Amino acid sequence: MCVYAPVVLFCYNRPLHLRQTIESLQMNTQASESELIVYSDGPKGELDVQAVTEVRQFLTQINGFKNVTIFKAERNKGLAASVVEGVSDVLSRYPKVIVLEDDMLSASDFLSFMNQALDVYSERDDIFSVTGYTPPIKFPQNYVHDLYLVPRASSWGWGTWAPKWAKADWQVNDFEVLKNDAAKREAFNRGGGDLWPMLAKQQQGAIDSWAIRWTYSQFCNEAYGLYPVHSKIKNIGTDGSGTNFTFKSSQYGHEMAEGGVVMPPDLMPDESMIRTFGDYYRLSLLLKIKNRVKYGIRS
Repeated sequence: MCVYAPVVLFCYNRPLHLRQTIESLQMNTQASESELIVYSDGPKGELDVQAVTEVRQFLTQINGFKNVTIFKAERNKGLAASVVEGVSDVLSRYPKVIVLEDDMLSASDFLSFMNQALDVYSERDDIFSVTGYTPPIKFPQNYVHDLYLVPRASSWGWGTWAPKWAKADWQVNDFEVLKNDAAKREAFNRGGGDLWPMLAKQQQGAIDSWAIRWTYSQFCNEAYGLYPVHSKIKNIGTDGSGTNFTFKSSQYGHEMAEGGVVMPPDLMPDESMIRTFGDYYRLSLLLKIKNRVKYGIRS
């Protein structure tokens, strides 16, 4: 019997997005049997106080879950620190977790999909995370599965297990080794040509990302992220309102799909899928030049 993972939700200063996220989550078939744990980040300054207050007023009204626990930060931690600290705290008390941010719409079977995946693949040492999201890629015609494995973690509607999360190196202690090893950087970029530049910028302090460090930890452990062929998550934060996604884009508006998914326990990575997935995240020549000129990052 599957034991439901707690659902951890991170929010900050977007009450309208948060309301939509919660309303879609409440429609999930397993919502009433799932614990909801919310981490509400504190304001950065006076301009944020009103929005954060509105978020926290809404949080007190949430129902429809097994129980609701709310943690309110007095100061602003930022998304990366909030996620690392929050997920680590939850996984110190639970064996697995499902994670959302405040701009994710979910299909009504998102929780059942995630719980099933966390159950089926819990003993696979080569799978570090599962997600309900898939980018709008064109799948190879001969790909027959409902799921696929790629060397990249998703930060949009994802889950993991305590033993896997414990292997993350948030300081990226071997960064200099990676920086000076072109073959290793190329191998890391199998999950997308943007991975190495993102990690380099994170180490420089140009961006603050937990997800790129989590993906790199998976790479160091020769592990994969599990994705569905049909997405059960839709991001509504690409309207310019987000902390880490400050420009508007319709590129990520992939439609969600309901319906059962076959989960073979022995699912293996497919090289054609990995190439197709990696191509989606390939950087343009302009971005490569910008990374080299502005950040000194070589591919």
